Amino acid sequence: MHETIELSGLTNAEFFATHAAPGRVGLVGGTALIDRAICRAQRHVTDGAWSWFSHAFFFQGPRADGHHWVIESDLDIHRRHVRLGVQENRVSKYHDEDLYSTVAILDFGLTPEQTTAILTEGLNLVADRTRYSLRELLGVMVAIRSETLRGKTNLLSREKSMFCSALVRHLFRSAGVDLAPDLDVKHTAPEDLARSLVPHTTYLLKREVATSKLKEIKRKLNRGLML
Repeated sequence: MHETIELSGLTNAEFFATHAAPGRVGLVGGTALIDRAICRAQRHVTDGAWSWFSHAFFFQGPRADGHHWVIESDLDIHRRHVRLGVQENRVSKYHDEDLYSTVAILDFGLTPEQTTAILTEGLNLVADRTRYSLRELLGVMVAIRSETLRGKTNLLSREKSMFCSALVRHLFRSAGVDLAPDLDVKHTAPEDLARSLVPHTTYLLKREVATSKLKEIKRKLNRGLML
């Protein structure tokens, strides 16, 4: 059974503070160019509509600093410092509504033992410096047009590497839960997690579709041509 509880009138910070918990999955839809490209590519999963989601992560829970922390595979770029791969971050990274217009939390009702198994595997991948793979992500975008291809091994797969939604899928499998059993792990897109047939509750906060900025640009261009 899948229940969606759609919310409004909250900031991202308020949303996470209310619904984040250890063992839950976070999904966000970003407004950056690469996020919009990922949302667009998933239209083959959503019957032509752009997906709301471009990134996925796993909630560890709050720490001594009072912040919720997540395990994710991401490209984290700051001045003179770049992290590419599985890493730990505060969820406050996703508090900016202008950068992350849509956020969701999936609760699969994991047992404490399952949550611990996932956290253990995630921390092992952090310690092993598992890389983020743009190559594998490209492989997903190529294969996503075909259900047949998605059930087979990602042709651009690499060892000791994983992109965001493949990481979440891998972590859940380590606890005996497969969120998308018909797909190769490294062909798992964020939308596949959102549409998992494993019973779960989705808490959803959305503000605008991923195409909205592009539509606004197109509208302004058309208006300019008419003047």
